[in-house]
Amino acid sequence: MPEIDALFESINVRDLLAGHDLNDPTTPLSAPDLRLLINRLESHSLRIKSKVQSYLVAHHSDFSELFSLCQDAVSRTRLISDDVSDVLQLVSDRPIDVEIRSVVDEITEKTKEVKLKRESLDLVTAIVGICEALQETKEALKNGRVRFAAERIRELKVVLRIGEEEDGEPVAYALLRKEWSNCFEQIQEVLAKFIENAVRFELDSPRLRISYQLSVGETAGTALSTVLEAMEVIGMLDYGLAKAADLIFKHVITPAVTHASTFAAVEDLSKTSGEITEAILRLEQSSGHKIEDVDGDAIYSGILKVVKFICSSLCFGNVTWIHSFGRLTWPRISELIISKFLSKVVPEDASKLADFQKIIERTSEFEAALKELNFVSPSDAESRLSKYAEDVEVHFALRKKIEILATARNLLLQCNFTIPQAIKNANLKYDGVESLDVNSSKHIVYLLFSSERCVVSEAASQLMRLVHKTLEDVCVSSARVASEFYNAARDSILLYEAVVPVKLEKQLDGINQAAVLLHNDCLYLFEEILGFAFEYRASFPSSIKEYAVFADIAPRFKLMSEEVLQKQIHLVISSLREAIDSADGFQNTHQTKQFESANFSIEQVVFSLEKVHLIWEPVLRPKTYKQSMCVILESVFRRIARDILLLDDMAADETFQLQSLINLMLKNLSSLLGSLRSADDTSRSLDDLIPSLRKTRKLAELLVMPLKSITSAWESGELLSCNFTRTEVQDFIKATFTDSPLRKECLWRIDEGSQ
Repeated sequence: MPEIDALFESINVRDLLAGHDLNDPTTPLSAPDLRLLINRLESHSLRIKSKVQSYLVAHHSDFSELFSLCQDAVSRTRLISDDVSDVLQLVSDRPIDVEIRSVVDEITEKTKEVKLKRESLDLVTAIVGICEALQETKEALKNGRVRFAAERIRELKVVLRIGEEEDGEPVAYALLRKEWSNCFEQIQEVLAKFIENAVRFELDSPRLRISYQLSVGETAGTALSTVLEAMEVIGMLDYGLAKAADLIFKHVITPAVTHASTFAAVEDLSKTSGEITEAILRLEQSSGHKIEDVDGDAIYSGILKVVKFICSSLCFGNVTWIHSFGRLTWPRISELIISKFLSKVVPEDASKLADFQKIIERTSEFEAALKELNFVSPSDAESRLSKYAEDVEVHFALRKKIEILATARNLLLQCNFTIPQAIKNANLKYDGVESLDVNSSKHIVYLLFSSERCVVSEAASQLMRLVHKTLEDVCVSSARVASEFYNAARDSILLYEAVVPVKLEKQLDGINQAAVLLHNDCLYLFEEILGFAFEYRASFPSSIKEYAVFADIAPRFKLMSEEVLQKQIHLVISSLREAIDSADGFQNTHQTKQFESANFSIEQVVFSLEKVHLIWEPVLRPKTYKQSMCVILESVFRRIARDILLLDDMAADETFQLQSLINLMLKNLSSLLGSLRSADDTSRSLDDLIPSLRKTRKLAELLVMPLKSITSAWESGELLSCNFTRTEVQDFIKATFTDSPLRKECLWRIDEGSQ
């Protein structure tokens, strides 16, 4: 309404109060001014109302149309509100969202079913295709199309993922894989039969026959090359050629090695209608005299002829097939040549090693020829024959080492650890070895560091001769040979430690000659081992001087020597203690029964000591014999003296009986004691070496000595010098003499004299 807007804009209060300054706030409006203002506003208001009314009347139709539109809008709003209310009512009464969701789920399920059925259909189609392919493969195999069957079985292996099975796969896949395996086995079996029929050896002729047109069952006319191609396709080349390789190795190659001088291979071909149908290798044996194949020429040339025949007639020059046949036969061929030829022509003497050079050259040429034929793969470490021949020094040394160890072992096992009777009767200290025969003198050796003669077993003396000979060879051999000889010498010595104690295990548990011989052997080996460094090490090759030592094993023999001797001493002492125990402490010897028991005990002691004397004196070194026997006698005399001195009451008759027992024992041991006096050149007396011997002799005197004499002997120091103690003397007096003023006086004098 532009007119109304213009009317409102025309109203201006400043105009209504014309002539009055409204900007001055200090000037108030008068009543007339206000009345004038009100009148003028009322006039304007009437004019505005008139204008509005006129405008409304003039635009009545427009306002009517506007109001109609508003009414229609309100009506439609009400209708929409009603519809919304109905929808809300419907939703609240029936949950449509649940039905919609159910429908959506059903649609999804149906979609999945359709997809699964489509996948199942695809799977069934694939399974049917695989089944048809397997059936087609079987038919091709029956019809002799082995190459086609092999290619199809290889394709199906990829399709079925043979060897890549996973959990949760369809059962049909497992059945198909089983069917594939059966089909594969059939192909393998048929191809193997083809090869078996293709390669035959006729023992009567003898000859090797290779047929090129093959048949198995109803299948005929299959070419050998096609069969080999099929085997290569399915990866069974090694499996298929294995039987043929075994047959050729057994009947053709083995005679070429073992009977090379009389072996001759002659090739022949059989043709039909101009085509070669068979290849034949005839084996002929010459009837002439056998010529020794020193250099291996006959062996190598014979094998080369056979290999060339196989490469051309069986493998048709195909490198893959030749490699396969070579892998199957070359390891056995090389081992056969080594065992039947190379190992047997290794020189026996180091001086002949140079003559072996021609065999080395011939062997290298032979292997080079096999590599040219692709029979031996150049990439493989297959030059085993050349390496063996080139390492002949090592083989020579190893063989000698084995011989040395075998010799050492045999002499250790066969030795009986006894000594001739002549040695037992000889006095080595004075007679020397000149008075002994050759056999007996083998048991007499000189100890390096003590300059004494020693009786040893034949095993020890021969072992040392063997070791010395081996070390002499070390000094004149090359580094590699010297190293093996050095190890052989060490191992031979260690064999003694490993074999002999086990062999003599039962003897070491008793008192016998073998045990003391073992003691002497170990002492002898100990000194000899220590002497090796001074005798040989300077002449050893420089390459082994750093580690060629023997000092590390020497102490073991020294320790073994001491252990064996100490065990023998312990056994003797234990035996003597048992004999003394039977005397029951030498109590009541004035009674007949007790005296007989004590007397028998003394006799057993004397007998045991004499037995040890007879066993030890001829074998042990004099010094060792004397020291060991003195230890034993000290144990015996100390025990007997102690038992007698421990008696708390002795009758007069009892003291005489005890004296007689002691005197009897000393008398019977006089020869033994005499042997100890003359055993070595030491100036020490037996009384110093066996302190209890002097005490035992003095005890025999005390048993019949008067009380005053005993007291005087103590006061003079005589008893003290015989190792009697004050307590022992006092207890002896109390046990021997009855209580009296004289005994008390004597006991007091002994007591005072000690202070």
